[in-house]
Amino acid sequence: MSPEPSDMSVLDRLASSIQPVDPAVARAAREHQDRLTKPRGSLGQLEDVSVRLAALAGRVPAPVPASPAVAVFVGDHGVHAQGVSPWPREVTGQMVANFLAGGAVVNALARQAGAVVAVVDVGMSIEASAVIGAMPGLDRRRVRAGTGDITVEAAMTRDEALAAVAAGAAVADGLLRDGHDLLVTGDMGIANTTPSAALIATLLGADPAVVTGRGTGVDDATLARKVDVVRRAVARAAGDGVGAGDPLGVLASVGGLEHAATVGFVLAAAAARVPVLLDGVIACSSALVAAALVPDARAAMFAGHRSVEPGASAALAALGLVPLLDLGMRLGEGSGGVLAVGVLQAAARVLAEVATFDSAGVTDKNAADGLGAGDA
Repeated sequence: MSPEPSDMSVLDRLASSIQPVDPAVARAAREHQDRLTKPRGSLGQLEDVSVRLAALAGRVPAPVPASPAVAVFVGDHGVHAQGVSPWPREVTGQMVANFLAGGAVVNALARQAGAVVAVVDVGMSIEASAVIGAMPGLDRRRVRAGTGDITVEAAMTRDEALAAVAAGAAVADGLLRDGHDLLVTGDMGIANTTPSAALIATLLGADPAVVTGRGTGVDDATLARKVDVVRRAVARAAGDGVGAGDPLGVLASVGGLEHAATVGFVLAAAAARVPVLLDGVIACSSALVAAALVPDARAAMFAGHRSVEPGASAALAALGLVPLLDLGMRLGEGSGGVLAVGVLQAAARVLAEVATFDSAGVTDKNAADGLGAGDA
């Protein structure tokens, strides 16, 4: 599928809309946080999150997000043919049917968090689509039916990558128009931890053995094969002249269609100054691409959790993000991101609703000791 002209300019449009946060707002948020009725720093990372939310919103306090939505982007992968996953490829379509029926983990956790789940086909295979049939509820934005085998060819063309980025941005824009004020990344695609590792290895110049994990829980022999596959994909991309200085080229060469859609989703959230919670390694690898394309987009990114996939930790470190949760999870689907919704909401609510020492008539020990707002 060739992208429409609007697809070709989507990155320019998003990049021009994403502006750096105002450090003065961040300072004001920190000063307000330090005046709340608690020892300074006693809420740890919650305090940092509240300051980042205020800086993103451009106001102190930031509004408390009330309407979260998770977008599960779906794609299939040609690299599955290399034996990197024990799960058959048709599981992608079967799981999409499960999402649409409301029976997956992400559906249950989304109900707990009060989040809407949008399921978006950007790259399912023809076989996977046949499983879905005429089931209602699927947002059909397919760019192509699965990617190429990244060990021997590019995953997709640059135009296809742009079309998938545009699709993800359009999904985010639609959710924002519907009143959602907190976006969460989700994904589905058997074998998609392999292109995630290839993206991270290429963008960070990392050893594939260090950033490639077990995905759905492969055995040692399959893990060794998977590392070799990632190494071959990275080498093939380099042989094609694709490197970290060309993030769109890297995305097209070794990524997935759900990765590309997630890039657009994250960038659109950043353009709207709306926080986006990242899920696991697929989201983290996509966020690396988004940040390489538009560095100021990092301000909108919040790490929902730390996936046990080693590439996720490498990506989060490069992005300067600290995960809100660390529960040993590796499911994907958006599960860890949705689970962190309440934590991010709590951070915003503390800054917005907790009384200050002055308003509550409580003695501020730090003030009594002569410490300034930034001293404790």
